[in-house]
Amino acid sequence: MGITLLLPVAVATLRKRWLGFAGSFVALTLGVTLIAATGLLVSTSAGLVNDDPSAPSLKKLLTFMAGMSGFVSVFVVASTFAFAVAGRRRETALLRAVGATPRQVRLLVLGEAVVVSLAASVCGALLGLAVAPLFARWLVSRGAAPEGFAVEADAGPLLIAAAVEVTVAVVGAYAAARRAGRVRPVEALGDAAVDGRVMTLGRWLWAVGYLAVFGTVLAVFITMPPGTDQDPQLRDPQNMPVWSLLIDVMAIMAVALFAPLLIPLLVRLLTLPVPLASGAVGLLARQNALASVRRTVSTATPMFLVIGLTGTVVGSTLTFGEARTLQSREALSARYVVEPVGGSTLAPGTVERLRALPGVGTTTIRTTWLDGLAGGTGSGSTASGTISATAVDGDPAATWRLPTEAGSLDALRGASVAVSGSLAEANGWQVGDRLDTTLDDGTPVTLAVVALVKTPLNLSEVLLPYSVVAGHLSGEPQPTTAFLTTPEGAAAPDPVPGARITATDAWGGADDARSRSDWIAMTAILGPALLYALIAIVNTMMMSTGDRLRDFSTLRLTGGNDRQVLAMVGVEAVLTAATATALAVLVTTGTQAATLTLIGNRVLESGPPLPLSLPWSALGGAAAAGLALALLSSLVPARLALRARALDLAAARQ
Repeated sequence: MGITLLLPVAVATLRKRWLGFAGSFVALTLGVTLIAATGLLVSTSAGLVNDDPSAPSLKKLLTFMAGMSGFVSVFVVASTFAFAVAGRRRETALLRAVGATPRQVRLLVLGEAVVVSLAASVCGALLGLAVAPLFARWLVSRGAAPEGFAVEADAGPLLIAAAVEVTVAVVGAYAAARRAGRVRPVEALGDAAVDGRVMTLGRWLWAVGYLAVFGTVLAVFITMPPGTDQDPQLRDPQNMPVWSLLIDVMAIMAVALFAPLLIPLLVRLLTLPVPLASGAVGLLARQNALASVRRTVSTATPMFLVIGLTGTVVGSTLTFGEARTLQSREALSARYVVEPVGGSTLAPGTVERLRALPGVGTTTIRTTWLDGLAGGTGSGSTASGTISATAVDGDPAATWRLPTEAGSLDALRGASVAVSGSLAEANGWQVGDRLDTTLDDGTPVTLAVVALVKTPLNLSEVLLPYSVVAGHLSGEPQPTTAFLTTPEGAAAPDPVPGARITATDAWGGADDARSRSDWIAMTAILGPALLYALIAIVNTMMMSTGDRLRDFSTLRLTGGNDRQVLAMVGVEAVLTAATATALAVLVTTGTQAATLTLIGNRVLESGPPLPLSLPWSALGGAAAAGLALALLSSLVPARLALRARALDLAAARQ
């Protein structure tokens, strides 16, 4: 059979299975849109620095945003295309029965995948150009990007996004077509309704590989082997939340790849205690999920990504926030913390009113940028690039009790600087060294190292007196936080308008600038990927329902009515959501344990460890949203299909 003779078959397949091809088209279009939009943001952000130094690094934020978006979209697109091809096994068997060779079947499937993916790439690239400015405006409104940040059109990110997604789609379709082409016609027809071996050798290798990467990255950040302290991105504990996200993604990938092994076990477990529905509906739903493992995995994957990513990222953010709070409390000698009631900085005049309080010592902090730190004696080296620093206005020795390796915070006055012990060790600095740097406005200064300390997460690795940067900050921003020291037994300070005064023992630290930045970063990184995964839930559920019209007809012929068919579809959607939720809880428990291990070794090195807890409200909200979308996107197409079938039968009788 020549390939040209297969073209009418391809056209007929497109007409019959338009819903499956439409689902693949939507998944790929939105995937290209997501990668293209985030890629445009990354390319535009090169060399930009946030106006607010306490905000997350724009370049790093957008890079992780693009990485998360790419991870989710690639996984969903590969799963969707493989599912679309696997759903055509009956057609493949018929083609083989009438003489088509495995090569011809593969060429036909690949041709369809290329046509769909190319068309989707063009649409996705155009949508990416429209969506990227919306992301940019949101980042500016949240202070994560400087004023005036606008996306610049660049063909590079668009071409990369299209190439990545087309490659993923073709590879996914080829793998499925290759499996179908290897089966003999009679075997394919007899095995069409039941999936065989789903855990292929390639899937095993990728799953074990991601598990190995998960363990290796976690071990590196816990032990910090020699040489890793030279990289500020690896050394600085403030970067731990971002690297923890990378560890979480590796765990999610591994669990998702092991899904064909885990899902049948979970389905049996979840359907074991109590029947899901009366009569045969629950049994049918259970057996359908077990017989069509590939379909169950494909429909559960987007839901698992939504719930798993929500649980791991929110859980990690909350845990690091709690660790920051505990560490900040332990490091404080000041008895009270003053924070703004609204906004990210204290209102003008607040500090003056605090300093006027009798018997109260006031220390304020601001975050600023330094352009490199160079100098030192002997083996001293340069910490290049933009460095975040905390400008202290007050008495640091009376405000904090920071573990000191050398020198003293009492000497932090005038043209001086205190740095973390790990930063000093990485660059060969010692107390007494003189370091050259450039302030935020370009003014060069020379600072003497007066102390090597261990800084908590709410302070930068570099501390310097405010007098060094006074008059050199962009817009002279107000302090973000103030700390009050009072004599032992003194009464609490009087309230100050526009500020909240909290005792150190009761201070939660949830509203400080770094905590707000963490939540902004979490939303930026997670938001686009979650939105895409939520749309993918609807897409895959509709594809799954559209491929089962023959099953519905068979059930009707055996005596089932519309209500029973819809009940079966609804129970299957609930079972899919329950399975995805169970997998998400499993991976969230593992990632939370890894996060606690990381915090115990790099952040809270003393004191009792944090307890293991899961973000149940976030997990529950994500599971409820996934279940609602799954029910809606499966029951509505099933109801419409049954109604159309009824109308066709009525017309045939007339």
